[in-house]
Amino acid sequence: MTIPTSHLVDEALRVQPEADAFPTVDELAAALERTHAAHPDVTRIRRVGTSRLGEPIEAITIGSADRHAVVFGGVHPNEPIGNITALHLIERLTTDRELLDRLDYTWHIVPCIDPDGMRLNEGWFRGPLNRPAYGRRFYRPAPDEQVEWTFPFAYKKAYFDRMMPETVALMRLIDDTKPAFMCSLHNGEYGGVYYYLSRPEPELYPLLHQIAADVDLPLDTGEPEAPYVDRYAPAIFGMIRSEDQYDFTEAAGLDPTDRQAGGSSAAYAAKYGTLTLVTEMPYWIHPDANDDTLLTRSYADVLREQAGGLRETHALLDRILTAARPDLTARSPFLRSSEAFVPILAKAAQQSEHRAADPSSQRPASVSEQFGCLDVVHMFRLRWGGTLLRALDGELAIGNGTPVLREQRAAMDALYETWAAEAAEVTPAEAIPYGKLAAVQYAAILVTAAHAARQG
Repeated sequence: MTIPTSHLVDEALRVQPEADAFPTVDELAAALERTHAAHPDVTRIRRVGTSRLGEPIEAITIGSADRHAVVFGGVHPNEPIGNITALHLIERLTTDRELLDRLDYTWHIVPCIDPDGMRLNEGWFRGPLNRPAYGRRFYRPAPDEQVEWTFPFAYKKAYFDRMMPETVALMRLIDDTKPAFMCSLHNGEYGGVYYYLSRPEPELYPLLHQIAADVDLPLDTGEPEAPYVDRYAPAIFGMIRSEDQYDFTEAAGLDPTDRQAGGSSAAYAAKYGTLTLVTEMPYWIHPDANDDTLLTRSYADVLREQAGGLRETHALLDRILTAARPDLTARSPFLRSSEAFVPILAKAAQQSEHRAADPSSQRPASVSEQFGCLDVVHMFRLRWGGTLLRALDGELAIGNGTPVLREQRAAMDALYETWAAEAAEVTPAEAIPYGKLAAVQYAAILVTAAHAARQG
């Protein structure tokens, strides 16, 4: 018998994980082995794939029900809240057998699907977590190296089939299990809590809102990550779809085929009728993220300010990258990321200007929309400035300290310090307890899985 979703929020939040650091790749693997050794009657571990650098990718399977659930983390390796969530979910399902039976799933959990990428972020996992230190040790793969966005995709003139080994491993797991429920473990950086669902499920909206409220975290009711997503309810959206991105890019006057990525895991699993959940939590909160007060300035004005910030960021980073490029020798992950994301900043600025020109944008902006729009500029400055700094540091570390590279490294370091100070001035950062963030993800998994079971 499946458990009623209305009773699950309190039960899910009753036991919250404790964590003062994010588990590393090695710690995740060791935890799977310990869990299986302690609960061999209800668990099994199997290797589902191999990373590009030869790292085994393992899943733990819990239970033996006919219905299947797939949960995986590390799809964006700079988002490790899911590391804590995955271990907490595994611990609860193996120690609370009544919960496992009532949910009536066989669970397949991959704590980290991209171990190579996650290892490049482990420098900030021990904290203390603040924006400047985080950005200096930050790594996010180029779009065509992200597991989440390298599933097969064909739409109009776009075609993508360059799946990575990690993506193929996840595809096989989805195809083998045909999950009724799936959760891709993500998190944001600054603001509040918000959710993505692969289809409208109105019964879930008040429950998902309640989860955030019960742990005193604000919802993020402002600017969505992508302007073309469906808004089902405050802070609850339809999944980001590559088809919608194509159409929006085309409407903005940009080349929609100039893309480096494919479809998402949710899009791939849709053929099985899978209900997919993504819960986005911030490392740091800000009261403006949940403030719907209307301002005297227009939404168009906010978008134009965002576009100006993005365009300036692109110009400064591109200048350093262009100057350094003739002396660069290592095709490091940091360089590949820089070469992918720095040009995207200029495209993002053009898209914001396109949106500002829409007559519907002449309405007043809300405080949360202004916050979301303008903090994106700070986020991208620190993300891609830090990544480029790591690319230049890597060259110096292998002995390629040419005068040009040393000069550009010093320029990037000074620029980063300026940006970090500006971000700290407008968005002071005090990290949220990690266990509270993982508890939100865990509770959302339980209520959405139970809801999917009831539908089936």
